[in-house]
Amino acid sequence: MATDTPSSTESSRFEVPPLIWSLLGNRRILVGLTILIPIVVVALLGETVAPYDPTAQHIADRYAGPGGQYLLGTDHLGRDLLSRVILGGRTSLLLGFGATGLALALGVPIGLTAGYAKGRLDEFLMRTMDIIMSVPTLLLGLLILVVLPSDIINVVFAIGVVYAPRIARVTRSATLSVSEEEYVMAAKARGESSPYILFREILPNVTGPIVVEGSVRVGYAIMIGTSLSFLGLGAGPPNPDWGFMIATARDHLFQTPWFLIWPSLALLLTVMSTNLIGDGLRDVLDPRETGDHQ
Repeated sequence: MATDTPSSTESSRFEVPPLIWSLLGNRRILVGLTILIPIVVVALLGETVAPYDPTAQHIADRYAGPGGQYLLGTDHLGRDLLSRVILGGRTSLLLGFGATGLALALGVPIGLTAGYAKGRLDEFLMRTMDIIMSVPTLLLGLLILVVLPSDIINVVFAIGVVYAPRIARVTRSATLSVSEEEYVMAAKARGESSPYILFREILPNVTGPIVVEGSVRVGYAIMIGTSLSFLGLGAGPPNPDWGFMIATARDHLFQTPWFLIWPSLALLLTVMSTNLIGDGLRDVLDPRETGDHQ
């Protein structure tokens, strides 16, 4: 019996938490990660794996078809499409994850405060969020970028502001459901401060819905960022950007159809993978929604 104790202690020390097994056992999450991880890795490596400078023009090789020297072909200026799709992925992922991170940073404290305080403060904060949400998403992004200079940082800011109210409403709803729990009442009875109760007692118990909403918003943020780039409000030429590449490809569709195909396919796979991960996280982390997705 004595010899079994160390091994059992050692095995329990490295035991994988049940939540990890649930996440890894979800087919949607696995498929989504299988698609998304290579895209993220290649985008992060960027110039290291790109065969050419994405902005370099090879005029003699304009409209080159896929294969041979240029694996995915070239555009109307002879720029290598593979290199531009790789570097464009970095821009789109920055838009998606950066804007979602900003939306969480803005929306979570607002939602926590509104759900915990209730009363007039709750009413004021939520009516403000409703006003922002009443403006169509793309239009609100355009309005913000009319005021601010059009660069990648301001696009991230605009998309983050657009989606912060949605994060706030989800956070508020979850906060309302736990604000009367015994551990919150106990913290109040101990005289703990409101920030302590919000971020140490309530937030850890409402992370599930917030993580689910945030993961879903990544795909939406990439789409709206691409839409803004399509309208000429993204990173701007000559920097590669999927939205701007798709916009430019319209004028050269018959000469180089692959010019449109590759950035569109990269965008489709990225958004699809983030949506799959979001759906899988909802199945695992939000039991109330699980039945609707199975």
